[in-house]
Amino acid sequence: MKILDISDKHLLPVFPKIVFEKLNKKADKIKFIGGGSFGRVYKAVLSDGKTIAIKAYRVQGSQHEEAQQLNILSENTTVKMPEVLFTYEDAETAVLAMTFVEGQNVLNPIFLLKSKSRKQKFANDVVSGMLQWHSITNEKFGSLSNPSYDSWYEYYKKEKQEPWLTALKDLSENGKFSKKKLQLLSEATELFNKLPEEKMKAVLIHSDLNIMNIMADSKTLKLTAFIDPCTCMWADREYDLFQLRNMWGDAYGLYEVYKQKYKLSEYADFRVAYYGAMNEASCRLGGGLIMPLWEVLCNNRLKKEMKKLKEKM
Repeated sequence: MKILDISDKHLLPVFPKIVFEKLNKKADKIKFIGGGSFGRVYKAVLSDGKTIAIKAYRVQGSQHEEAQQLNILSENTTVKMPEVLFTYEDAETAVLAMTFVEGQNVLNPIFLLKSKSRKQKFANDVVSGMLQWHSITNEKFGSLSNPSYDSWYEYYKKEKQEPWLTALKDLSENGKFSKKKLQLLSEATELFNKLPEEKMKAVLIHSDLNIMNIMADSKTLKLTAFIDPCTCMWADREYDLFQLRNMWGDAYGLYEVYKQKYKLSEYADFRVAYYGAMNEASCRLGGGLIMPLWEVLCNNRLKKEMKKLKEKM
């Protein structure tokens, strides 16, 4: 896995050349507008006046995966999503160009000042859009292109849980991951693996619908778009829900609204917290950006749900 340079110093000189090669148009006023764990996004105005978004990735090949994910997700929800324009790759750069969608991501604290009724309407619209994906089912669990597992738990344990914990143990032994955090995840894993395996259908999930990837009108908090899927797959719907609680997603009541609209499993709160903490730790393994505060929030939520589960058991 090659980790690429996604600094302005590298990207800004190459973007105009790439856009001209792919679209035969000049790109002006290129401006950084945001970034996440695995890439940085820029806004560019083309010579014909149209505005596009250009995303550069830390990991080579990621642009092709996200293009596929955007295409299938946009076909299965009425919420607007970016339209793929082109992908590009060379030895030093991996890029996806998309149509530009309006709005600001609701990580912006200004949205927290909106009225309770507007937050409720926003949460209802977000969850309704997600449920459209979750109504699309598949016989097997796994990647979009090659789902091959009969059971979600078989897939999760083999493809996520086991390799992640093994790699985190190696990091911990080398002093690069806290032993205390590793112990928490190991204890939570024991609890997770003891729970009864619920039967479920494989559904289409976004896999990264946190508030950084949900766009809204800055004045009205009206939902305008979903962006940036990550490892979109055929999975247990509950695996799509931990991101709703990431950062200050709870301020909008996203997870609680989902639970009101769809009855989850008996141990959903614990499982969702476990998925969140494991996913945050896994960012250390795949070239992702480490967010210490979010990791603390995920781990604290997991501790709380572990305590409740132990009392219940």
